[in-house]
Amino acid sequence: MAIHVVQLGSERFPNEGLRLGTVRRPPRGVAKKDYARLNWYDHWLPILSPSPATVKVMRAVTDDAQWNRAIKKFQTEMSRPEPSMVLSLLAALSHHANFSVGCYCNQEARCHRSVLRELLKERGARMA
Repeated sequence: MAIHVVQLGSERFPNEGLRLGTVRRPPRGVAKKDYARLNWYDHWLPILSPSPATVKVMRAVTDDAQWNRAIKKFQTEMSRPEPSMVLSLLAALSHHANFSVGCYCNQEARCHRSVLRELLKERGARMA
């Protein structure tokens, strides 16, 4: 049992389980009924996405220093009670079920899902 961290819309891993979309907005031009079929996500979990202001900061990053500031901003958002509880729940569930969390970004290294990976690890999640 483990959590996969994925790019939404990519092919699914064998035994990946449910795919959770940790994005602020659903995919454009895709009918809701097709989200899972087209490998976007099975369930939407926007509470684990960056705020619109943080998304703007992340998209404007041009160097490591800016990225580190953006990460800190997102980590602060995830330390609020509601997102923190969801992260803890997912970490606990990772010991009993396979599932994935993901975002649309091409590069995980410059995506909030890299931060989610670390936050989940800190909470004792089993990671794939």
